[in-house]
Amino acid sequence: MTCPDCGGDQLAFRVPADLRDHLPEASAAVAICTRCLAIDPVEESDVPEGPPDFSAISDAFPSGDAGVAMALAVGLLDSLALYRAELSALLERVERAGSDPLLVLDRLAANSGVDPHFDVDRRRTQAEQLLYG
Repeated sequence: MTCPDCGGDQLAFRVPADLRDHLPEASAAVAICTRCLAIDPVEESDVPEGPPDFSAISDAFPSGDAGVAMALAVGLLDSLALYRAELSALLERVERAGSDPLLVLDRLAANSGVDPHFDVDRRRTQAEQLLYG
């Protein structure tokens, strides 16, 4: 799949039922752009079988549900004012799973293959305030 925003490749994955409420459309499946990190809802039939391989974006992404939560959070970071509670819950979920969401953001900022649709450094500071505020 191709990102409608930047033309980059998209990685489609299923969203666990307990994380769907954190998305604007409560989607069962979404795709994240491996370049600009925007997320878009997709049909479940467009999602390949098996767990998503977020290393297509960065080796910094955690695996499993923590990776899904991190991908959703990254996709919503451009709208922090609208999704403050959702972002807080998603970042806390990543942290509870044993991964450091702030370190993931740091590594994304340093990754030359990623060109996020938001200012990673600025959003990292705001994400830190959500977590430890």
